Amino acid sequence: MSSDQAARHEPRAGEHIPALCVSHVPIFNHLPGTALSVIAEKAAMRRYERGAFIHRAGDTSDKLFIVYTGKIKVYRLADNGKEQLLRILRPGDFTGELALFSPSTHDTWAEAMQSSDVCTIHQADVRKLLLQFPDISLHVLAELSHRLSISEKQTAVIATASINARLARYLASLVEHHGDARVTLPMSRRNLASFLGTTPETVSRRLGEFEHAGFIQQTGTRSIRILDLDALLLVE
Repeated sequence: MSSDQAARHEPRAGEHIPALCVSHVPIFNHLPGTALSVIAEKAAMRRYERGAFIHRAGDTSDKLFIVYTGKIKVYRLADNGKEQLLRILRPGDFTGELALFSPSTHDTWAEAMQSSDVCTIHQADVRKLLLQFPDISLHVLAELSHRLSISEKQTAVIATASINARLARYLASLVEHHGDARVTLPMSRRNLASFLGTTPETVSRRLGEFEHAGFIQQTGTRSIRILDLDALLLVE
């Protein structure tokens, strides 16, 4: 089941919401149904309305948070209050994984971008599950490795590339991910600016410049048609 399907899925009579939640998570969904049932018994569901915090920087990190529906943004705040977006979590994604390895506090903020249902599993329960089902550890490590790779690439791009190149490469990555020249920005321009390390005004201005140059066509607030992918990849 895809993330979009998971987001739209409505439970049938007799279905257990936490069971549905854990069955959508890549670190769990490879397990047999009996194992998923055991995990679901450890999970609890809570709804967060838009703007509510799943956790704040400084909070004790003692739970694994799993997104069942909605979208959650995870970000840091600089000393000057500027927000740096790290990732957006969608159905099937999770956060709080560092609590699995050692006691700690969150150094990020996780905020609901829309009404979202989130499952939680306490640290102690997750550790027991790791011992009971060792395959989970491999999937957790694979996900952490993937996130580290993305974070390193993002850091390198922000440190060395111009905002034009950052935005162009981001648009190119959307084409690669969706396999279609018609793409939809998965976040607002404000959040995109935070992710790219710039301002919303700069993002809008650069998109306008790309459109004027014939690289893209803006067909809506978030809808963009890529007209010349090769040209975008050459932007410096």
